[in-house]
Amino acid sequence: MSARYRAAVDAAAIFSETDKSGIITYVNEQFCDISGYSAQELIGQNHRILNSGQHPPEFFIDMWKKVSRGQVWKGEICNRKKDGSLYWVESTIVPMYDDASQRVQKYVSIRFDVTEKRKFLETLQWQAEHDELTGLPNRFLLSKALDQAIVKAKSQPSTVAVGVLDLDGFKQINDRYGHEIGDRLLVAVADRLKHRMRIEDTVARLGGDEFVLILGVRDPKVLESALQRLLAALSAVYIIDGIGINISASIGVTLYPNDNENADTLLRHADQAMYKAKQSGRNCFHLFDVSKDKMDKSAFDTVIRVRQALHDGELCLHYQPKISLSSGAVIGFEALLRWQHPRDGLILPQYFIPLIEQSDLIVEIGEWVIDQALSQIEQWADLGHLWSVSVNIAALHLKKENFVKSLKFLLDSHPNVLPQMLDIEITESVVIENLPHVTQCLIACQDLGVTFSLDDFGTGYSSLSYLKQLPTQSIKIDKSFIRDILIDKDSLGLTKAIIGLAKSFNREVIAEGVETVEQEVLLMNLGCDVAQGYGIAKPMPVEKVLSWVAKFVPAHLSRGG
Repeated sequence: MSARYRAAVDAAAIFSETDKSGIITYVNEQFCDISGYSAQELIGQNHRILNSGQHPPEFFIDMWKKVSRGQVWKGEICNRKKDGSLYWVESTIVPMYDDASQRVQKYVSIRFDVTEKRKFLETLQWQAEHDELTGLPNRFLLSKALDQAIVKAKSQPSTVAVGVLDLDGFKQINDRYGHEIGDRLLVAVADRLKHRMRIEDTVARLGGDEFVLILGVRDPKVLESALQRLLAALSAVYIIDGIGINISASIGVTLYPNDNENADTLLRHADQAMYKAKQSGRNCFHLFDVSKDKMDKSAFDTVIRVRQALHDGELCLHYQPKISLSSGAVIGFEALLRWQHPRDGLILPQYFIPLIEQSDLIVEIGEWVIDQALSQIEQWADLGHLWSVSVNIAALHLKKENFVKSLKFLLDSHPNVLPQMLDIEITESVVIENLPHVTQCLIACQDLGVTFSLDDFGTGYSSLSYLKQLPTQSIKIDKSFIRDILIDKDSLGLTKAIIGLAKSFNREVIAEGVETVEQEVLLMNLGCDVAQGYGIAKPMPVEKVLSWVAKFVPAHLSRGG
């Protein structure tokens, strides 16, 4: 290489030369600066002096095969400095030929420092996979870890424990000491979990005060002892800003492959077991019983208890806002059932509705929900707020022959309410069971003035025929699509397709499970009409609705475009 050319390269890049066997014969000043070695220390050494151990042997074998054949190699390499720290370079290795023999004589390497770029990408990757508050894996990384654990358990027959851990009474801690103390408590809990887990195990944060454990199990008895020790460690007092805080946890666990299900179902079963632990007195764990779950022996008792709860006024509705993405205005609410249990606190419907949905009690509750929603619409209208309310109707309720008659009676009982202010949500599973009956029922109900939405769209049996035959005004894109819309091309593509399909049938599109402003902006730009989810507001008691609306600012409009 000419002196003039080498001088130009030296000024622009990290430059080196090696002979055919990989012995360093020349390095420039930039090479010395980034590696921390002097030229005297490097020349005469094998290039492996910089090996970081970050690449598998095959990486270098393939590289040297290519250059030894006279081909140029390009790629990024991680090297180790003299002080032991790592740096990344984008490298181009060029074989140089002897003019006389036409054989490779040496290799010239031109490099550029890309360490900061790699660090930035690694930071982005870490943020995408970890909970910002605790630093634990988030739902996204948890999903990958659980899938990997299942694959490993299949290939190397073994048992995996999947646990859902929920803190007992965390809401009361937040209410008493404030969210800042609550957040610091969550960090302290996460630290205790991390320090008591083996390196091969996983602890992740789902959100709120809920964590997930993935544990390799050699002996179920050892697992039970480990869970007891974990509960004891978590219940020891926490000192935060001089305040002693006592809190315990409830853990639900299911074992794979005894519970031979997919990752989502394993988490759901562990969650059900966690609720059982809370019912058993808290600060304990409960193992999911597969056979008992199949038999569902507790369904009868649950029906009796929920019926009593309805009559005793323990059931209530919480309201989750729905906003127009184009204007940012609050246009209505979804009414969501809650059970204010006198002992166990607020119980979500997934913990009792599945056990009663095949009994006539579900019809009685459905009619109560509609009546409560109509009353609330009327109260808000008296205050000048024309907000619609949507309610969820079970399959058994909709299949009742007198459904339309009962709905008319309820509407007549609230003569000051415009029927179109009531929206009834039905799921795809309800539709597939009896499409002709459902279609006739919806047409009859719409003659009364109410509207219908097709809920959980895209998760079940949806087809063009349903959209064409069913007289629904809206479709709701399921939260499973919205959750990963920013990071998963398939979720984004499906969401685009659903919005396009809905628009072609002149249906309003509602996105469920919206958690971030970025999701709102993207959905607005895709043509979605309405959004609801925790990123806007969690379901709230009716007494908090007006104050929330007064303070609400549609943040997504300032970022849209």
